[in-house]
Amino acid sequence: MTELTPAPGPRPGPRPQSFQAPQGDLTLLAGTGNPQLAAKIAAELGVQLLPSEAPRFSEGNVFVRVLENVRGRDVYVIQGVHLPVNDNFMELLFWIDALKRASAQQVTAVIPFFSYSKGDKKDEPRVSIRARVCADALEVAGCDRVLTMDLHSPQIQGFFGIPVDHLYGRHVICDHIQKLNIPDLVVCSPDIGFAKDAAAYADLLGTPVVIGNKLRTSHDETVQALEVIGNVEDKNVLLVDDFTISGGTLIAMADILKLRGAKDIYAAVTHGVLSRGAAPRIGESVIKKLFMTDTIEYRLDEFPDNIEIIPVAPVFAEAIRSVHDRTSVSQLFPEK
Repeated sequence: MTELTPAPGPRPGPRPQSFQAPQGDLTLLAGTGNPQLAAKIAAELGVQLLPSEAPRFSEGNVFVRVLENVRGRDVYVIQGVHLPVNDNFMELLFWIDALKRASAQQVTAVIPFFSYSKGDKKDEPRVSIRARVCADALEVAGCDRVLTMDLHSPQIQGFFGIPVDHLYGRHVICDHIQKLNIPDLVVCSPDIGFAKDAAAYADLLGTPVVIGNKLRTSHDETVQALEVIGNVEDKNVLLVDDFTISGGTLIAMADILKLRGAKDIYAAVTHGVLSRGAAPRIGESVIKKLFMTDTIEYRLDEFPDNIEIIPVAPVFAEAIRSVHDRTSVSQLFPEK
């Protein structure tokens, strides 16, 4: 019978330490979607943007090229998925592919506005869950991590098999609004779906919250505001939402609030998508001021005086620094 050899004892010398790869040099690359925001984030972090180019051929084909060695670096590609949505998304995939093929250690997609997050569910027959398709495409391209702001639905993070850091625009928006010292302020959600987020706004501002009710009968972005649940008489109201495209929801709800006795109507959104004609409509509406961040840079119309931009570069810079230093991103967003 063969005797079992006893397991050898511990080897002499220092105790082995668990392996943790170095982060690599912090590097930012600006896609063509958010060049101004990328420059501001780079300035906040005190780094230079990576030299790169993305020329487009006459038929619309985009060619991306990194003009500097990125081997072993921790690279953050800043590229929003907004108008032109498909062009910007394909460019993002190509940047990720180029960086991984150039041996970047880690590639993080910094997506200020992820437009396809609106396609988060299958609530009709024979439709695509577009956010899931985009998540799969980012992973296949080689993306290691996603950093984004105010997804339309938080559960979209579950579509990814890679880490997703979800930032909130309401903190910088509320910081700005608090400085205005608006009396008798009430926060209003335009619909039931945004009620939880509206409550978070109200919590930060220390105000009551009311809820609107709207009906959208088709995919043509036409909205009928039906009613508001809660008292707004003789109150100043802050309408809040994650984005606005045509301005229809905000304008219709603002009209209802006025009919219910509200005084001044303010509005705040993280992403000002603003399709053609939306900005003038908001300028002519009863909305006294619309606050929105600079996650989207293009302008289809001149902005009226009642639209004000709030910068978010410091938030993205802090989050990138936290990811790079491997510290908590959630600590950037205290509950109050």
